[in-house]
Amino acid sequence: DVQLVESGGGSVQAGGSLRLSCAASGYTANRFCMAWFRQAPGKEREAVAGIGNDGSIRYGDAVNGRFTISKDIDADTLSLQMTNLKTEDDAMYYCAASSTRCWPSALLDGTTYNIWGRGTQVTVS
Repeated sequence: DVQLVESGGGSVQAGGSLRLSCAASGYTANRFCMAWFRQAPGKEREAVAGIGNDGSIRYGDAVNGRFTISKDIDADTLSLQMTNLKTEDDAMYYCAASSTRCWPSALLDGTTYNIWGRGTQVTVS
């Protein structure tokens, strides 16, 4: 079975940084699309960043310029470097992967992904 396990969440002050990781087992990170999404209590799920197998990258407007998504192909790991964190970044962050090829235009579309992790909490105060 394919599993995605997120780590790296925690509490940080506004202006600080965190690095999230998503370890994929039973899945080749370079094969298809992967992404980070987040959801705060009472709010809809929001796309944070996505990366395609061709290296294409898309960022949500709220994080563009502050977050960086990357893949470690050898380790089958997806990462999200978050800098200049704001209180509005406070949310549960989820790693997602597709089991089919996706278009770059679909990287931030939640319906692109059929494999999801359980999430890691990021708290910004």
